Amino acid sequence: MKTWKMIIDVAECTNCNLCTLATMDEYVGNEWPSYSAPMPKHGHKWINILQKERGQVPMIDIAYVPTVCNHCDNAPCIKAAKNGAIKKREDGIVIIDPVLAKGQKQLVEACPYGHIWWNGELDIPQAWPFDAHLIDQGWQQTRGHQSCPTGAMRSICIEDDEMARIAREEGLEVLRPELGTKPRVYYRNLWRYTKCFISGTISVQTNGVVDCVEGAKVRLLRDSVCVGETTSNNYGDFKFDRLDEETGRYIIEVSTKGGSSKTVDVELGVSTNVGEIRL
Repeated sequence: MKTWKMIIDVAECTNCNLCTLATMDEYVGNEWPSYSAPMPKHGHKWINILQKERGQVPMIDIAYVPTVCNHCDNAPCIKAAKNGAIKKREDGIVIIDPVLAKGQKQLVEACPYGHIWWNGELDIPQAWPFDAHLIDQGWQQTRGHQSCPTGAMRSICIEDDEMARIAREEGLEVLRPELGTKPRVYYRNLWRYTKCFISGTISVQTNGVVDCVEGAKVRLLRDSVCVGETTSNNYGDFKFDRLDEETGRYIIEVSTKGGSSKTVDVELGVSTNVGEIRL
């Protein structure tokens, strides 16, 4: 059976927040009986875009990660709900019943992703319902998907086996897989948020003039094992990415065809630009 999933490309999200605004437009002040009570204008972020800055000047990048209710197959919120207040539909969508869930504030804490919000005015927990009321009318896209100008957010309805194949072949990931919740929201290029890098610039001084070094061989070693190799570009810059944070001591080895060489020790916590390496 085909079920609903979402694929989000971190590399394509620009933090424009159009998905967030489209969701607010759909739910703020609007009641969709059996699907959702009105979303408050303030305080809720049913689509919440996380932001992470990596590196130091002049080598910095920023990743944006839109997060939503993951519509988990092994959803902790369903287990915590009383009176069947949360149900998982056959198409994979998880719905918090706005009537049966009244007063069940424990459901906010039940979500390990922080995507169940408490509506104090109505005394109910709420989460993004995958725009199920629109899907049941024949829509093939969520409002977030429809409004995304870069194609970073895509809702799809396919067989679970097909999704598993796509995730495997394209290297898609889910948030916090160690929880065992089996999310239905997949991420491409999530490493831009979860991993870190080591970078720097190679230079040389000749006759009193400092210039960048293009084509220098740069190796990254950890515990005497080479974990990466690259060459400096025409600006003398190099970068080793997709490293795990807080992994301790690394050694950068730099060498040129002219015979110049240098080693630099790096203690890796978060993304680090070692700056200029003068040969």
